[in-house]
Amino acid sequence: MDTIFALASARGKSGVAVIRLSGPRAHAVGRAMVGKLPTLRQASLRPIRRTTGERLDTGLVLAFGAAASFTGEDVVELMVHGSLATIAAVENCLAEDHGLRLAEPGEFTRRALENGVLDLTQVEGLGDLLDAETESQRRQALRVLDGAIGKLVAGWREHLLRAAALVEVSIDFVEEDVGNFDTRILSHLESVSDEVRREIAGQGGRERVQTGFEVALVGSVNVGKSTLLNALAGREAAITSEVAGTTRDVIEVRMEIGGFAVTILDTAGLRETGEMVESIGIARGQARANAADIRIILCDGPDEPPPIDALPGDILRFGKADLHPGREGGVSGRTGAGMEELLADVARELGSRVARDGVTVRRRHLQAMQRAGVALDEAIDKLRAGDYIAELVAADIRQAMTALDSLIGKVDVEDLLGDIFASFCIGK
Repeated sequence: MDTIFALASARGKSGVAVIRLSGPRAHAVGRAMVGKLPTLRQASLRPIRRTTGERLDTGLVLAFGAAASFTGEDVVELMVHGSLATIAAVENCLAEDHGLRLAEPGEFTRRALENGVLDLTQVEGLGDLLDAETESQRRQALRVLDGAIGKLVAGWREHLLRAAALVEVSIDFVEEDVGNFDTRILSHLESVSDEVRREIAGQGGRERVQTGFEVALVGSVNVGKSTLLNALAGREAAITSEVAGTTRDVIEVRMEIGGFAVTILDTAGLRETGEMVESIGIARGQARANAADIRIILCDGPDEPPPIDALPGDILRFGKADLHPGREGGVSGRTGAGMEELLADVARELGSRVARDGVTVRRRHLQAMQRAGVALDEAIDKLRAGDYIAELVAADIRQAMTALDSLIGKVDVEDLLGDIFASFCIGK
């Protein structure tokens, strides 16, 4: 196994730079560069030298044993002054004097996976945490990184192992009267099946926390959609005009609302038109709005009906509230009237879409749970029907366990690793 190194902090000039070493020679190389290593997990100031004795810098040194390091290997971290020249000098020393190899993107984390420090879902959680842009993304990624999915799957596997053991007893002692275990087996399988279904039910909302929600502004021409979009964005993202039909295509603005990543869509105003380009824009806008997570439907006035039928989850307002002082339920991008209440309603509706008690967040997690669910349904159906072949039930349980093992990366993950670690930076 190679001993690797990389800059673990951001590349470029900084106050402090962290250079990480990991592998079987990490401690030996550390001693060659700084003398006696400090007590494990305790930082100490040391001169950092080349093999010739030339001093490269003076910095803090941290050493970790394999049993208590991020990678599951011996690790040394050198915290040096963050000038480009100092970083280059230390890296050259590691490569030229000691023959260490520069780490590949995500290689430290991959070693943590291979050494059993992290499971695959925790690796994904770390990647999501590094990419987090909003508070909801940070909280969700941190929960996954802390091993919430692994703990959930461990509980499910415990039930399945007990069910499988009971099935095996009925197979091994088929000639003896050991009793009927069907009720106990069903209890274990149904318990897992119910929990898997609940987890699947909230998957869509949690996945959208990572990818972002879409909120569409819908209304008639000149109802104030583009002005509202500009006010939300804090810039002139859309052209506004008194001329009807100014917005022809869908305009998108990415922002954060209530801790959620949201893309606001400004769609073409709804009206009958014989102008070809505008009609295409209206049709395109309606299609995007129908696919959005939430539609903010703007009416032409406080006493006017909505231009389209409202669906559950839609938010109704009347536009240009500045023209109707004293009337509630309006919003104005020009004066800001009603915007705070509108944003609060959007955040509240988005929050209701996210299952707080669930932990799985990715499409891969969903597919693994769906496979487990199908196998569990097969086993449960056989048991409920009675007069079943025990070996077939045992096979269904094994399929369910294999699907759950793939969720946390115990099986069938090699093809995924390249894609996962490609998004990691060198040094992580």
